[in-house]
Amino acid sequence: MTTASSGTSAQRTDRGTVVSWGLWDWGSAALNAVLITFIFSVYLTDSVGQNLDDSVTVLGVEISATPAQWYGWAMGAAGLAIALIAPVMGQRADVRGARRRSVGVWTGVTVALMALLALIRNDDQVYFWLGIGILAAASVTFEFAEVNYFAMLKQISTRDTVGKVSGFGWAMGYFGGIVLLLACYVGFVAGEGETRGALNLPVAGGLNIRLVALFAAVWFFVFALPVLFRVPEIAPSGQARTGFLDSYRTLIRDVRTLWRVDRNSVFFLLSSAVYRDGLAGVFTFGAILAVSVYGLDAGDVLLFGVAANVFSALGALAGGWFDDKVGPKPVIVFSLTAMVATAVALFVVDGPAMFWIFGLILCLFVGPAQSASRSFLSRISPAGRDGQLFGLYVTTGRAVSWLTPLMFGWFVGVFGDDRAGIIGIGLVLLVGGALLLGVRRPDPS
Repeated sequence: MTTASSGTSAQRTDRGTVVSWGLWDWGSAALNAVLITFIFSVYLTDSVGQNLDDSVTVLGVEISATPAQWYGWAMGAAGLAIALIAPVMGQRADVRGARRRSVGVWTGVTVALMALLALIRNDDQVYFWLGIGILAAASVTFEFAEVNYFAMLKQISTRDTVGKVSGFGWAMGYFGGIVLLLACYVGFVAGEGETRGALNLPVAGGLNIRLVALFAAVWFFVFALPVLFRVPEIAPSGQARTGFLDSYRTLIRDVRTLWRVDRNSVFFLLSSAVYRDGLAGVFTFGAILAVSVYGLDAGDVLLFGVAANVFSALGALAGGWFDDKVGPKPVIVFSLTAMVATAVALFVVDGPAMFWIFGLILCLFVGPAQSASRSFLSRISPAGRDGQLFGLYVTTGRAVSWLTPLMFGWFVGVFGDDRAGIIGIGLVLLVGGALLLGVRRPDPS
């Protein structure tokens, strides 16, 4: 075990601490996999959203949109909020020596918002607006927690173990999603009739799905606790505390410095921010499209979610092997190319069987692209500036997290069909991959 405190760092690299850190990722599947991707978002758009009027008047303008489109816009608005606030959240926590406390506070707020979703019935349109508002807000507060959670990686690993520890976190997130989705399917969703699941929960008023939200909140709360007790708090950086706007001035100054001394890293951060948002869009909108376009039942969506996590985890393992052999850039470019081609195929095909085939192929390449992106940045990080680059990696990704939801909503609006949203996701992946082509690959050493 190593425990140290120096400036803004506090290390503890024993196995128990690494596991405690990974359990937060395991627990976070409650929001990402269960609520945003595979269960509650489908409930909002397919069940609660059926109560929506054909058109809604906003600020005197009459707008006609599908529930999926409204959901996309809500998540896009959440992304804009993240873009405005998240870039300085980690910076301010470092200055104050409050990284662990920030993880705890924002995780607590996220858990509370998740629990509030248990109030969202499916018998009045007002619940749709409340539901997408609460879920969008939870996605924002979750990102605030995650910025500081990612920053802990340097505290719980050494230079020789950072890749392994980072990969462990990815795996915990995937497998946590598998276990939780199975538990939700068996306990709350499986079956037909007026009651569902092994718990025989009534479907009236959406009670079985509302209790899924409550269960997910408890799950995240329980598995988020170990990191708060095990990972040490950092010491204040020693910099003077500044106001919120001054934090942005500091951020701009750091980016300008990086642009002067290491422009290739800036290009990678920009390209990866774009395509990583496209990768997130695959999971954000996959379940919605499965139901509204390809005709999967809600219960089958859960099973698909389990399979999707398995394929993503296996893809990440295979991608890691190729990463060591040929480098991260070819792995990322190949993965994005395969995903764009698969998105085109999905746009053309119909039916549940085709969605299972091409949807799982799509997920197979998500894991390699994610893991190789982190490896890429680790390889190009100059000595002494690893923390700066990883901080910008997180914040640049959050800064464009509005891109795919808005592209999804825009294409749906233009073509009047949820299927068109696939093109929006594919286009983001294509642009991100094209930007990456101009980035120099890391040196083999």
